[in-house]
Amino acid sequence: MALSEDALVEQCRRGDSGAFEQLVARYEKKVFNLAYRLTGNRNDADDIAQEAFLKVYTSLREFRGEASFSTWLYRVVSNACLDELRKRSRRRAVSLDNPISPDDPSPRQTPSDRPEPGDSLERAEVRAAVQRGIASLSPDHKIVLVLRDIQGMPYETISEALRMPVGTVKSRLNRARSSLKQKLSETELFRDAGVRTGERGEGR
Repeated sequence: MALSEDALVEQCRRGDSGAFEQLVARYEKKVFNLAYRLTGNRNDADDIAQEAFLKVYTSLREFRGEASFSTWLYRVVSNACLDELRKRSRRRAVSLDNPISPDDPSPRQTPSDRPEPGDSLERAEVRAAVQRGIASLSPDHKIVLVLRDIQGMPYETISEALRMPVGTVKSRLNRARSSLKQKLSETELFRDAGVRTGERGEGR
């Protein structure tokens, strides 16, 4: 029978490296996906995921359980991503969608969601357009939209992870959705396909 999250955390606090490996295995995909959605770069997402797990491992003895382990982990990842995004903003990084050179029209970074076998080209293009739209949002708007609409987290969990009131989370999310919808509506792909940006229900 698999151990609970709390039991694994307690074993980690006692120095059980095997328990920490189980926690990593349980969350590594979610952590990478979160970092990737926020940064839009696989190498950066890998680095941030490793950095986050290392920080968690070295700080476990300070973990007081005021929030769940997963919420604490997402907070660490979110902060690392925000730091990276703000660094990019300060150094005015070249857009990932700009061509590498005038003679090479290929993008600098592969679109976030590679099509699975059987996916249509149109679906792949839609997902890539959505990812570009998300990437163009401000860091504060991007993070709440990814946590809620991509990761599917409840508002309360996002509030705890980002240390802000639920009302602020909802306000930023509404602005992020509105901004994303506007950006997508301006693209030829979405105008022609008549695609509308969907929103999750507000039940949680």
